[in-house]
Amino acid sequence: MQHIYKNTDELLTALAGFFIASARKAISDNGTFSVALSGGSSPKKLYEKLASADYRDQVDWSKVYFFFGDERYVPADDPDNNALMAQKALFEPLNIPEAQVYRVNTSLSPQEAAAAYARSIKEHFTTEPARFDLVLLGLGDDAHTASLFPGTTVLQEQEATAKSVYLKDKDVYRITLTAPLINLARDIAFLVYGATKAAAVQQVLEADKNTATYPAQLIQPLYGNVHWFLDEAAAALLINK
Repeated sequence: MQHIYKNTDELLTALAGFFIASARKAISDNGTFSVALSGGSSPKKLYEKLASADYRDQVDWSKVYFFFGDERYVPADDPDNNALMAQKALFEPLNIPEAQVYRVNTSLSPQEAAAAYARSIKEHFTTEPARFDLVLLGLGDDAHTASLFPGTTVLQEQEATAKSVYLKDKDVYRITLTAPLINLARDIAFLVYGATKAAAVQQVLEADKNTATYPAQLIQPLYGNVHWFLDEAAAALLINK
Protein backbone atom coordinates (compact mmCIF):
# COMPACT_ATOMS: atom_id res chain seq x y z
CA MET A 1 0.00 0.00 0.00
CA GLN A 2 1.48 3.31 -1.12
CA HIS A 3 0.96 6.66 0.61
CA ILE A 4 2.49 9.50 -1.41
CA TYR A 5 2.83 13.04 -0.05
CA LYS A 6 3.84 16.33 -1.58
CA ASN A 7 6.79 16.97 0.71
CA THR A 8 8.69 15.64 3.70
CA ASP A 9 6.67 17.60 6.26
CA GLU A 10 3.37 16.14 5.05
CA LEU A 11 4.95 12.69 4.90
CA LEU A 12 6.28 12.81 8.47
CA THR A 13 2.98 14.16 9.79
CA ALA A 14 1.12 11.28 8.14
CA LEU A 15 3.52 8.65 9.44
CA ALA A 16 3.41 10.10 12.96
CA GLY A 17 -0.37 9.78 12.83
CA PHE A 18 -0.06 6.21 11.60
CA PHE A 19 2.37 5.39 14.43
CA ILE A 20 0.01 6.81 17.04
CA ALA A 21 -2.99 4.97 15.60
CA SER A 22 -1.04 1.69 15.58
CA ALA A 23 0.07 2.24 19.17
CA ARG A 24 -3.42 3.04 20.41
CA LYS A 25 -4.94 0.02 18.69
CA ALA A 26 -2.32 -2.38 20.04
CA ILE A 27 -2.64 -1.00 23.57
CA SER A 28 -6.42 -1.21 23.36
CA ASP A 29 -6.35 -4.77 22.02
CA ASN A 30 -3.44 -6.26 23.98
CA GLY A 31 -2.34 -3.79 26.64
CA THR A 32 1.07 -3.09 25.09
CA PHE A 33 2.64 -1.84 21.87
CA SER A 34 5.90 -3.39 20.61
CA VAL A 35 7.66 -1.49 17.85
CA ALA A 36 10.94 -2.05 16.03
CA LEU A 37 12.56 1.25 15.13
CA SER A 38 14.62 2.12 12.09
CA GLY A 39 18.00 3.82 12.33
CA GLY A 40 19.65 6.47 10.20
CA SER A 41 18.90 10.10 9.51
CA SER A 42 15.44 9.80 7.94
CA PRO A 43 13.52 8.46 10.98
CA LYS A 44 15.22 10.87 13.38
CA LYS A 45 12.81 13.59 12.23
CA LEU A 46 9.89 11.24 12.88
CA TYR A 47 11.07 10.48 16.42
CA GLU A 48 11.54 14.16 17.16
CA LYS A 49 8.00 14.82 15.95
CA LEU A 50 6.56 12.03 18.14
CA ALA A 51 8.36 13.52 21.14
CA SER A 52 7.11 17.04 20.41
CA ALA A 53 4.36 18.81 22.34
CA ASP A 54 1.82 18.14 19.56
CA TYR A 55 2.19 14.37 19.78
CA ARG A 56 3.74 13.29 23.07
CA ASP A 57 0.46 13.12 24.99
CA GLN A 58 -1.37 11.07 22.37
CA VAL A 59 0.15 7.72 23.43
CA ASP A 60 0.48 6.00 26.80
CA TRP A 61 4.24 5.59 26.53
CA SER A 62 4.39 3.47 29.69
CA LYS A 63 2.94 0.64 27.60
CA VAL A 64 5.31 0.97 24.62
CA TYR A 65 8.31 -1.34 24.15
CA PHE A 66 11.05 -0.38 21.72
CA PHE A 67 13.29 -2.63 19.63
CA PHE A 68 15.55 -2.00 16.64
CA GLY A 69 15.29 -3.46 13.16
CA ASP A 70 19.06 -3.38 12.95
CA GLU A 71 22.10 -1.97 14.67
CA ARG A 72 25.55 -0.97 13.60
CA TYR A 73 28.32 -2.93 15.32
CA VAL A 74 29.76 0.10 17.08
CA PRO A 75 30.01 1.01 20.77
CA ALA A 76 26.84 2.18 22.50
CA ASP A 77 28.22 5.73 22.74
CA ASP A 78 29.28 5.91 19.08
CA PRO A 79 27.45 8.63 17.09
CA ASP A 80 26.53 5.99 14.46
CA ASN A 81 24.73 3.79 17.02
CA ASN A 82 21.04 3.60 16.12
CA ALA A 83 19.94 3.23 19.73
CA LEU A 84 21.88 6.33 20.75
CA MET A 85 20.13 8.37 18.07
CA ALA A 86 16.73 7.13 19.27
CA GLN A 87 17.77 7.79 22.86
CA LYS A 88 18.42 11.46 22.14
CA ALA A 89 15.54 12.03 19.72
CA LEU A 90 12.80 9.99 21.42
CA PHE A 91 13.55 8.16 24.68
CA GLU A 92 15.06 11.01 26.67
CA PRO A 93 12.45 13.63 25.68
CA LEU A 94 9.66 11.18 26.58
CA ASN A 95 11.39 9.87 29.73
CA ILE A 96 11.13 6.27 28.52
CA PRO A 97 12.44 3.87 31.21
CA GLU A 98 15.40 1.74 30.21
CA ALA A 99 13.34 -1.40 30.94
CA GLN A 100 11.15 -0.56 27.93
CA VAL A 101 14.08 -0.34 25.49
CA TYR A 102 15.65 -3.47 24.00
CA ARG A 103 19.08 -2.59 22.68
CA VAL A 104 21.67 -4.69 20.84
CA ASN A 105 24.64 -5.29 23.15
CA THR A 106 27.53 -4.43 20.86
CA SER A 107 30.09 -5.09 23.58
CA LEU A 108 29.68 -8.77 22.67
CA SER A 109 31.03 -10.36 19.50
CA PRO A 110 28.75 -9.82 16.46
CA GLN A 111 27.48 -13.39 16.60
CA GLU A 112 26.92 -13.27 20.37
CA ALA A 113 25.24 -9.89 20.12
CA ALA A 114 22.77 -11.24 17.55
CA ALA A 115 22.07 -14.35 19.61
CA ALA A 116 21.53 -12.32 22.78
CA TYR A 117 19.23 -9.95 20.96
CA ALA A 118 17.21 -12.84 19.54
CA ARG A 119 16.81 -14.24 23.07
CA SER A 120 15.65 -10.90 24.45
CA ILE A 121 13.02 -10.63 21.69
CA LYS A 122 11.80 -14.14 22.41
CA GLU A 123 11.61 -13.46 26.14
CA HIS A 124 9.59 -10.28 25.64
CA PHE A 125 6.82 -11.86 23.61
CA THR A 126 4.61 -14.19 25.63
CA THR A 127 3.32 -16.02 22.57
CA GLU A 128 5.08 -17.85 19.74
CA PRO A 129 6.12 -16.66 17.31
CA ALA A 130 7.24 -13.12 18.16
CA ARG A 131 5.06 -10.59 16.34
CA PHE A 132 5.87 -6.91 16.45
CA ASP A 133 2.89 -4.59 16.28
CA LEU A 134 4.86 -2.27 14.00
CA VAL A 135 8.22 -2.43 12.24
CA LEU A 136 9.57 0.84 10.84
CA LEU A 137 11.95 0.46 7.92
CA GLY A 138 14.02 2.66 5.65
CA LEU A 139 15.37 1.99 2.18
CA GLY A 140 18.94 2.44 0.99
CA ASP A 141 19.96 3.63 -2.46
CA ASP A 142 21.00 0.00 -3.10
CA ALA A 143 17.53 -1.31 -2.15
CA HIS A 144 18.62 -2.67 1.22
CA THR A 145 16.41 -2.40 4.28
CA ALA A 146 17.29 -2.96 7.93
CA SER A 147 20.73 -4.55 7.42
CA LEU A 148 19.56 -6.87 4.66
CA PHE A 149 22.11 -5.88 2.03
CA PRO A 150 22.43 -7.12 -1.58
CA GLY A 151 24.40 -10.33 -1.94
CA THR A 152 24.62 -11.15 1.79
CA THR A 153 23.94 -14.65 3.12
CA VAL A 154 21.35 -13.39 5.62
CA LEU A 155 18.96 -12.93 2.70
CA GLN A 156 18.54 -16.71 2.59
CA GLU A 157 17.82 -17.00 6.32
CA GLN A 158 14.57 -18.87 6.96
CA GLU A 159 14.43 -18.45 10.74
CA ALA A 160 12.54 -15.58 12.37
CA THR A 161 15.41 -14.27 14.47
CA ALA A 162 18.28 -11.78 14.62
CA LYS A 163 21.58 -12.39 12.83
CA SER A 164 24.96 -10.75 12.41
CA VAL A 165 25.93 -9.63 8.92
CA TYR A 166 29.42 -8.90 7.62
CA LEU A 167 29.56 -6.27 4.90
CA LYS A 168 32.73 -7.03 2.99
CA ASP A 169 32.84 -3.80 0.99
CA LYS A 170 32.60 -1.72 4.17
CA ASP A 171 34.55 -4.13 6.41
CA VAL A 172 31.93 -3.78 9.14
CA TYR A 173 29.40 -5.93 10.94
CA ARG A 174 25.73 -5.20 11.47
CA ILE A 175 23.07 -6.93 13.55
CA THR A 176 19.69 -7.28 11.86
CA LEU A 177 16.27 -8.78 12.22
CA THR A 178 15.79 -11.39 9.52
CA ALA A 179 13.14 -11.00 6.84
CA PRO A 180 11.03 -13.87 8.27
CA LEU A 181 10.84 -12.09 11.66
CA ILE A 182 10.00 -8.72 10.08
CA ASN A 183 7.32 -10.40 7.98
CA LEU A 184 5.47 -11.61 11.08
CA ALA A 185 4.66 -8.02 12.09
CA ARG A 186 1.11 -6.77 12.19
CA ASP A 187 2.14 -3.63 10.33
CA ILE A 188 5.29 -2.65 8.45
CA ALA A 189 5.93 0.94 7.41
CA PHE A 190 8.67 2.11 5.06
CA LEU A 191 9.72 5.74 5.41
CA VAL A 192 11.42 6.88 2.20
CA TYR A 193 11.92 10.39 0.90
CA GLY A 194 14.12 12.26 -1.53
CA ALA A 195 14.97 11.95 -5.21
CA THR A 196 18.06 9.84 -4.48
CA LYS A 197 15.75 7.00 -3.38
CA ALA A 198 13.51 7.06 -6.45
CA ALA A 199 15.37 4.37 -8.41
CA ALA A 200 15.46 1.99 -5.43
CA VAL A 201 11.75 2.51 -4.75
CA GLN A 202 10.90 1.69 -8.36
CA GLN A 203 13.14 -1.38 -8.37
CA VAL A 204 11.71 -2.81 -5.17
CA LEU A 205 8.07 -2.17 -6.02
CA GLU A 206 7.98 -2.70 -9.78
CA ALA A 207 11.06 -4.59 -11.03
CA ASP A 208 11.03 -8.35 -11.52
CA LYS A 209 11.63 -10.21 -8.27
CA ASN A 210 15.32 -10.45 -7.51
CA THR A 211 15.79 -10.39 -3.75
CA ALA A 212 19.56 -10.90 -3.96
CA THR A 213 19.81 -7.56 -5.78
CA TYR A 214 16.80 -5.81 -4.24
CA PRO A 215 16.60 -7.16 -0.66
CA ALA A 216 13.64 -4.99 0.34
CA GLN A 217 11.54 -7.19 -1.95
CA LEU A 218 11.81 -9.80 0.82
CA ILE A 219 9.46 -7.75 2.97
CA GLN A 220 6.12 -9.41 2.36
CA PRO A 221 4.16 -9.71 5.62
CA LEU A 222 2.47 -13.04 6.23
CA TYR A 223 -0.55 -11.73 8.11
CA GLY A 224 -0.16 -7.96 8.32
CA ASN A 225 0.16 -5.02 5.98
CA VAL A 226 3.09 -3.19 4.43
CA HIS A 227 2.77 0.56 3.96
CA TRP A 228 5.11 2.69 1.86
CA PHE A 229 5.21 6.29 3.07
CA LEU A 230 6.82 8.24 0.22
CA ASP A 231 7.22 11.83 -0.84
CA GLU A 232 6.66 12.76 -4.47
CA ALA A 233 10.39 12.83 -5.18
CA ALA A 234 10.90 9.25 -3.96
CA ALA A 235 7.84 8.07 -5.89
CA ALA A 236 8.75 9.92 -9.11
CA LEU A 237 9.79 6.84 -11.12
CA LEU A 238 6.85 4.62 -10.16
CA ILE A 239 4.59 3.66 -13.02
CA ASN A 240 1.73 2.49 -10.83
CA LYS A 241 0.91 5.07 -8.19
